[in-house]
Amino acid sequence: MGYIIALISGTLMSVQGVFNTEVTKVAGMWVTNGWVQITAFLACMAAWFFSGRDSLSNLFQVDSKYMLTGGLIGAFITFTVIKSMGSLGPAKAVLLIVIAQLLVAYLIELFGIFGVEKVDFSWSKLIGMAVAIIGFIIFKWK
Repeated sequence: MGYIIALISGTLMSVQGVFNTEVTKVAGMWVTNGWVQITAFLACMAAWFFSGRDSLSNLFQVDSKYMLTGGLIGAFITFTVIKSMGSLGPAKAVLLIVIAQLLVAYLIELFGIFGVEKVDFSWSKLIGMAVAIIGFIIFKWK
């Protein structure tokens, strides 16, 4: 099930990036980014209302308070996706975004950053990363 959800996530991220880039051409960067964040908030509130309704006070029980900056990071993710898609096109931008995600996620696991369980170095993961980078080079080759 995790594979299916990840594929759906990647699909939605690509479609959202294209939508946001097109809206930015009319409404501007920060209006579009704000709209994205506000509509995401409203969707979350609706889901919260119709599902479990966990207590908002649980947020203040998070030990590492810096973990609460995910929304701020989300605003910059939206910004960088829009800018990269606008200048590179959707396919090249998403390919580079995925490579960056893979690299950073592996480093987080490898060094056990942010409380993530540390994993041992793996040559196969390093080779997979190299294949992804070579794939990007081939992809952009004219």
